[in-house]
Amino acid sequence: MSEKKLNLYVEINNSNLIFYVEETYNQNSSKIKYKLDIPTIGLERNKILNFDELFDIIKKNIYLSEQNLKCTFKEIVLILDNFDISFVTLSGYKKLNGSQILRENITYILNTLKFYVDKNEEKKTILHIFNSRFSLDNKTIINPPIGLFGDFYSHELSFSLINRNDFKNLQSIFEKCNLRIKKILLKSFLKGVFISDKNLDIDTFFFIEVESNHSKIFYFENDCLKFEQSFKFGHDIIIKDISKITLFKKEIVEEILNDIELKNSVSEEELIEKKFFQDNNFRKIKKKLIFDIAEARINEILDLMIFKNINLKYYNKLPKSLFFQLKSASSFQGIKDIYKNIFRQKGILDARCIGKLSHENMMHTASKLVHFGWKKEAIPFTKTKKSIIARFFSLIFE
Repeated sequence: MSEKKLNLYVEINNSNLIFYVEETYNQNSSKIKYKLDIPTIGLERNKILNFDELFDIIKKNIYLSEQNLKCTFKEIVLILDNFDISFVTLSGYKKLNGSQILRENITYILNTLKFYVDKNEEKKTILHIFNSRFSLDNKTIINPPIGLFGDFYSHELSFSLINRNDFKNLQSIFEKCNLRIKKILLKSFLKGVFISDKNLDIDTFFFIEVESNHSKIFYFENDCLKFEQSFKFGHDIIIKDISKITLFKKEIVEEILNDIELKNSVSEEELIEKKFFQDNNFRKIKKKLIFDIAEARINEILDLMIFKNINLKYYNKLPKSLFFQLKSASSFQGIKDIYKNIFRQKGILDARCIGKLSHENMMHTASKLVHFGWKKEAIPFTKTKKSIIARFFSLIFE
């Protein structure tokens, strides 16, 4: 019978610290043994502003989890969803002139590209490196073409970076808790892997998340995380606009959006029902007005996030697929339809509204990445005695 093992994970997001303990029976079987969700303290605007406060609350709740489960943890996996992450994509080349590609050729390209990133991003630390593209004689290939012959080889790597001071602060907090950071995973990466695993025919897509007061977009290309960006606005601006123009309270606006069917074809004569006015005097407010306000605001949200986002100019070709997640997957059906219609008008024909990634699915995905890695991840960042390049070859070639 396989021995049970307990593994500690901590998710740090915009509003919460979530402590998970995963119980594994073997590398293919696991479940959430313990979960604790508490408000974040000491973090604001994607920065650690009060080291001592954050340290105290993390130390206290790790101790509680150890007492609860009667165990002692020595290492931890971090899941980050609220730090400023940047991305760099670089390509290295090798002229072959008909010769064979050797492992040393790829080693040289990797060393050169990583050295370039380390030199030019001195204030940042690498979290992930992805093999985003292999090309031999202008033909894209799936795996490193060691042993093949050709004239020209190119190798593209995509780097995910975190500010070095943030990394050092996190490292220091957990070292003071007598824990080694085994691995750091970006939550966008976890979501992208989960979507990719569930949609094996799709390896390039955008993901858009719109919550009440914040939003996020990330871009997956060839099963690699290549970009993410957060925004300080969400569905609240739609609610506030409708409330301001109609004089409804925000709570009533949400009820209306949950109840009525918002469509471009809604009649100019249809009015908001009397039941929504409660104790107020009935006023003739057209459903079409609600639709027009919501559509205008959603257009602005999507222009800022994707269609007119200057940070996405590099990705000048929109992928055919896009996944979006709203504040509530079961509410605001009319709002979801407006999103889909706008995507369709912009040429994205495959736009799917999906629910939030459940804790179970997230932990299953994280566990799989920790134990087996990801097919496109060249260097999962861990603090070990092996060099980064040595770990790359251990993962890819062994």
